[in-house]
Amino acid sequence: MQEQLARLSMGLEARRVYWSQPQPFALRLFNGFQEGIPGLVIDLFGHTAVLYNHADPPGDAGLLIDHGRQILREKVPLVDAMILKTRASDDRQMRYGILVEGEEIDRWIREDDVRYALDLTLNQDASFYLDTRVVRRWAKETLGGKSVLNTFAYTGSLGVAAMAGGASRVVHLDLKRRFLNVAKSSYSLNGFAINKGDFLAQDFFSGVARMKREGVRFDCVILDPPFFSTTNRGRVDLSDSRRLINKVRPLIHDGGWLVSINNALYVSGERYVHDLENLCQDGYLEIEELIPVPEDVTGFENTRVPAAVSDPAPFNHSTKIALLRVRRKD
Repeated sequence: MQEQLARLSMGLEARRVYWSQPQPFALRLFNGFQEGIPGLVIDLFGHTAVLYNHADPPGDAGLLIDHGRQILREKVPLVDAMILKTRASDDRQMRYGILVEGEEIDRWIREDDVRYALDLTLNQDASFYLDTRVVRRWAKETLGGKSVLNTFAYTGSLGVAAMAGGASRVVHLDLKRRFLNVAKSSYSLNGFAINKGDFLAQDFFSGVARMKREGVRFDCVILDPPFFSTTNRGRVDLSDSRRLINKVRPLIHDGGWLVSINNALYVSGERYVHDLENLCQDGYLEIEELIPVPEDVTGFENTRVPAAVSDPAPFNHSTKIALLRVRRKD
């Protein structure tokens, strides 16, 4: 226990430099999977800390989390409230999160001068993914004047970043309307006009098939699927990303981009790159860049403990992000 608490303290201290940023921002305070305590992850959203108990059974991490909360109060004075999410609980509310300290939780954060709405108990995660921060920055800096399709959009943060950079149009596609409603809230926070037709609560497979039939094309498609899911229209399985990539390639203009994200722990970086290189052999797809995950998410050189299920290299994290350039025959 003492060694684990020392690792937590070290991880929090390593991130102290981030606290000079204007509030409210989002930050991973501790990544136990890569910093020596696999049962514990802590994220900061404004003044609200979200603690994830990944232990199974959950009680195995109970005492650690109690002590961890005390260290968090001492080390991170920004924290006014804490939410605890218990991943292996049978209780849905416990999985989605309960307020264990404080009274008010944050409803939005700011990143690179863009506001993002939050619903910290919307799902088992916190409704905003910290590991794709560099993708949001790229989208804001690159997609001005471009059309974008954000598939598996969830709460829309990648598309919101594109809008903040002046994208001509962003279409968000996700099966669940309640997730897209958070994206609409982000639009309102930033003063973006909300076109209902750009928020499609549809199955990925049927939505993409319809766009193909209608000849719709975009300058950029973002593909950020869950590692596994099934609907009556199809199955998502990130053990092989090629099938999903081939589904969306026809929707991209010549010279456009495909942002392909694979967050499956069991898929090594070498295997993912191999799959992408196979797709590139026809000459109509090219790996332009591998996008890194921020250091607060991966852990730091002096805090990381080798514990990956599979080696993510040449990526720096199990969230493997590739920027692909698309060419067309027509």
